Amino acid sequence: MSNTNEISAKAIEFLKQLISTQSYSKEENKTADLIVSHLNEHGFKTYRKINNVWTWAHKRDESKPTLLLNSHHDTVRASSKWTYDPFSTTVVGDKLIGLGSNDAGGPLVSLLHVFLELSKNEQPYNLVFLASAEEETSGKQGVPIVLDEIGTIDVGVVGEPTSMDMAIAERGLLVLDCIAHGQSGHAARGEGENAIYKAMKDIEWFKSYDFEQKSDVLGKINMTVTLIEAGSQHNVVPDECRFVVDVRPNEHYSNEEVLSTIRKHVECDVNPRSLNLNASGISLDHPIVQKGKEIGIRTYGSQTMSDQVHMPFPCIKMGPGDTRRSHTADEFIYISEVEKGIEIYLELLKGLEING
Repeated sequence: MSNTNEISAKAIEFLKQLISTQSYSKEENKTADLIVSHLNEHGFKTYRKINNVWTWAHKRDESKPTLLLNSHHDTVRASSKWTYDPFSTTVVGDKLIGLGSNDAGGPLVSLLHVFLELSKNEQPYNLVFLASAEEETSGKQGVPIVLDEIGTIDVGVVGEPTSMDMAIAERGLLVLDCIAHGQSGHAARGEGENAIYKAMKDIEWFKSYDFEQKSDVLGKINMTVTLIEAGSQHNVVPDECRFVVDVRPNEHYSNEEVLSTIRKHVECDVNPRSLNLNASGISLDHPIVQKGKEIGIRTYGSQTMSDQVHMPFPCIKMGPGDTRRSHTADEFIYISEVEKGIEIYLELLKGLEING
């Protein structure tokens, strides 16, 4: 096997190219071009759908399970608080500064170059690499539009900055627009039916209700009322109260199940903005988790979402970098984190027997 330092050096050089190429979510065409060119230069046939790019290590063998390596190449928009040029890589000692360096450029180039290395030898699995688009906006033109074309996947590795800890569960998201209905009247005479008071009863339910199944790694489902709006003037009893609830399910419930339970308990109208961002988890007995434990990788439950929410198969989430740096001004990753990440990825994935 090639020296991991050599692999890391190539990964870092490609990361610099990606940083210097603007790739705001839904505008990733130029970085998609870069990834296609990079893979073609290494002799791989690439597939592309809008700004999603994928390739196979070898021709698919239907007798083998399939392992997906995935990370995203879109970024959030650079804020005015940057003190460095977000599109010009700045290296200060071990620190590499640039927009998308941590989320998720470091994980992306690490997985891409791990893919190139693993492709040099037959593995006990089919290996496919996917660089996805629109992750930062949970867009519809990202992972969801390519999974059918890739076909059956048995396990996925999603590259996000986790300090190379292994997330074995990830919260989903359900945003609810709720409307409590009353009847208007004059406040001085106490007329009507106050929609705010009706909403208060439902809001108290959201605050205090506990779903039965709690997760060992994610805990209970979190429900938080985050916005509220009602009334037109001081002397009119409001006939409508609107509020928004942020719901973060654990891996034991689908979004549909959570919504059904909520609707059974509250009086207000409950309208989900989307049901697609489901929580997920992988069995502690899965071979990739077991091998991770054997080589000393820490497991945990992730409170933040990734493209894993779109993947209806077992996944882990792990990558170099620190989630606390994501979406911050002067975002950075340490070069040594990329080097260590590649080393751990290779140790975890080389020769992995997915079927146990």
